[in-house]
Amino acid sequence: MLSEQSARTVRATLPVVGGAIEEITGAFYGRLFAAHPELLRDLFNRGNQADGSQRQALAGSIAAFAGALVAHPEQRPDAMLARIAHKHASLGVTAEQYQVVHTHLFAAIVEILGDAVTPEVAAAWDEVYWLMANALIAIEQRLYEQSGTRGERRPYTVAARTAETADVATFLLRPADGGPVPAHRPGQYVSVQVELPDGARQIRQYSLSGNPEGALQITVKRVAGDPDGEVSTFLHRHVDEGAVLQVGAPFGDVRLADGERPVLLASAGIGCTPVIGMLTHLAETGATRRVIAVHGDRSESAHAFRDEFEQLVAKLPNAEAHVWYEHPEAERPADRTGLVDLTGLDVPADAVAYLCGPLPFMRAVRTRLLAAGVPAADIHYEVFGPDLWLGQDD
Repeated sequence: MLSEQSARTVRATLPVVGGAIEEITGAFYGRLFAAHPELLRDLFNRGNQADGSQRQALAGSIAAFAGALVAHPEQRPDAMLARIAHKHASLGVTAEQYQVVHTHLFAAIVEILGDAVTPEVAAAWDEVYWLMANALIAIEQRLYEQSGTRGERRPYTVAARTAETADVATFLLRPADGGPVPAHRPGQYVSVQVELPDGARQIRQYSLSGNPEGALQITVKRVAGDPDGEVSTFLHRHVDEGAVLQVGAPFGDVRLADGERPVLLASAGIGCTPVIGMLTHLAETGATRRVIAVHGDRSESAHAFRDEFEQLVAKLPNAEAHVWYEHPEAERPADRTGLVDLTGLDVPADAVAYLCGPLPFMRAVRTRLLAAGVPAADIHYEVFGPDLWLGQDD
């Protein structure tokens, strides 16, 4: 892995580089998009660039990878790399693009750190970069081979559109060419590319929220903000039955594992989508393992798949459901009021947990699971958007 000399240099310079990493990544993206505007138009999420979350995620991943190499030079943080590689494969990232990133990232490092970037420092961080890049390239190559694609998208026809709540809609997608639907595992996602009014071909990733025969099913929450979410708003306003969308093969490292171990499925808000996919799989396969399904939402009417959630849990012989609403509605009493709190729930220490929802929610649930004796390696999480958990202290 990391050479001994480079490990010493990275260890000595990590505080300086880490302290300036967000400034470095900001300069990097500025340089990258000035040289390659097509990447911002057709590959990177423009919303995440505008609010700075992609810059924070990149900074966190670099710092986390370098820190892991320094702490354990003989090991490679494969779990972190797998998460990034699945996201990259879903977008169709190529090996050649890593050289483009290297050029502009190291120019940004020199721009921000100046004379502190001696030849020795540059060589050490170059080694870190290519260890990470080559590992990702290798993982992504395997993912492409397994999927039979290179990140290309196929045309899918919207066979049906269903309103789940006022701001959540489900799209049933069938291959426009009549071909088979690619194999997928509960918990995975697909990329959807749309052409926006300004000509940009923006891509977003959406969890598969069910397992319909001969089709894929995604569920999209319209993102409201300043500005509103570009792609989610476009889908809600302009995409109805009969429309054609460009959809990629399923990817995602957070996949429900088969077996008999107890499983905890914890979601909040639109994080329910991969959980509904997992519950559907468990019900369809007649699972008898213990299932603890936990969900938190603003209110009953905001809870997408509320009825399906109850029905799927009822089909499982050894399942239980626990639901919290922050603002319960009188006509449909809440199970519990407030935020999700696992205190008092009997969560076995040998459970495997899958979390999806806002970061504060997942951190709180993970803390309770660790306190209950569930090993960190058995707690899996899915993040919608840039993974801002990377590089943060638990």
